[in-house]
Amino acid sequence: MTTAQIRLPEKLVPVFAPARGAVQYRAAYGGRGSSKSVSFALMAAVWGYVEPLRILATRDIQVSIKESFHAELKSAIDMHDWLADHYDVGVDYLRGRNGTEFIFRGLRHGVTTIKSLAKIDLTIVEEAEDVPESSWLALEATVFRQPKSELWSVWNPRKDGSPVDQRFRKTPPSNSLVTEINWQDNPFFPKGLDELRRREQERLDPNTYAHIWEGAYLTNSDAQVLGGKWRVAEFEPQPDWDGPYQGGDFGYAQDPMAAVRCHVTGDTLYVSHEAYRNRLEIDEYERFILAKIPGFETIATRWDNARPENISYLRRNGLPRSEAVAKWPGSLEDGIAFLRSFKEIVIHPRCVNLIREARLYSHKVDRLTSDVLPAIVDAHNHGWDAVRYAVTPMIKRRTAPTVIVGTWGRTADG
Repeated sequence: MTTAQIRLPEKLVPVFAPARGAVQYRAAYGGRGSSKSVSFALMAAVWGYVEPLRILATRDIQVSIKESFHAELKSAIDMHDWLADHYDVGVDYLRGRNGTEFIFRGLRHGVTTIKSLAKIDLTIVEEAEDVPESSWLALEATVFRQPKSELWSVWNPRKDGSPVDQRFRKTPPSNSLVTEINWQDNPFFPKGLDELRRREQERLDPNTYAHIWEGAYLTNSDAQVLGGKWRVAEFEPQPDWDGPYQGGDFGYAQDPMAAVRCHVTGDTLYVSHEAYRNRLEIDEYERFILAKIPGFETIATRWDNARPENISYLRRNGLPRSEAVAKWPGSLEDGIAFLRSFKEIVIHPRCVNLIREARLYSHKVDRLTSDVLPAIVDAHNHGWDAVRYAVTPMIKRRTAPTVIVGTWGRTADG
């Protein structure tokens, strides 16, 4: 017996580890370059090699075979000679020598046709973000008639709460295997595609870049605290820049520890380094931070003043220039206003958590009207709290209203 080796990104190995029929759903979502589509195509071709299957490949709209999953399957099959020898790949069909058959259909105008299909062993939904709930209901009622049948879904998220998002991310079925996978998780990520990604990271607005490459929802920029103010670019701090300035936010329970270094020149704030980790014990701070931010211990660093005992510990254990940040009523709002007063905030690409937070740090949005509210969502803010602390001495406090205490009287003329 000859053994064939299949190479998959590590995140997809647990998804496909159980045998066929062990679960009903397998799914992956994320951005461009993750190899999720070609990996799902490869595994479908492998399953069709092992035993004769009827495999339905579908998407919301398919006007022609060129708009189907056919190209992904052909590319995956061509990766292995033994698969290429097994399959007859035509312009508009794909069949295995053992009787495996791939069927290509669109859902939008073909649900009735799909309902008439019999004995579907595996269904693959490509670009599942676009599939409406009515199509999901009709599809599931059809494809699960066959024993051991499965439904696979692949998509790039766009809308928080879309049918596929609700179905497989918000409330995934118990008999499902679902994972997020992005370009960083793809060990086969091609150099040319990485060069395109880097160009688009600097050229596109952050929301669009994150949606395309990082698998993020396409969010409302009006609600973003730093919307329209930040971008990602490589840079080296220059001798005439002010700083460096450093700040830190302690981690609590599930919240991460975040420490940052930034610089100021003219009307631009540059964030050059980050150290960011969940569940980091206080006695691990020095080692972890110094590995991420060289020379951190030599520069004054302002930490959240809510934990003076932590600051005292850091000063005695390798970070002697740690100090408590000044806070006052309204310091959060003043700090955000100060950050937004810069013409732009430039984040180095290595600060991946600050980049993610910049996109997600948001104002609350009214549930009924979708109006953006003044209140800030207390999430995705740990790195940016650290940035605020770093530049706190530059922040101008709002003048408190003058309160006059006295006795109200009436003049002689009323």
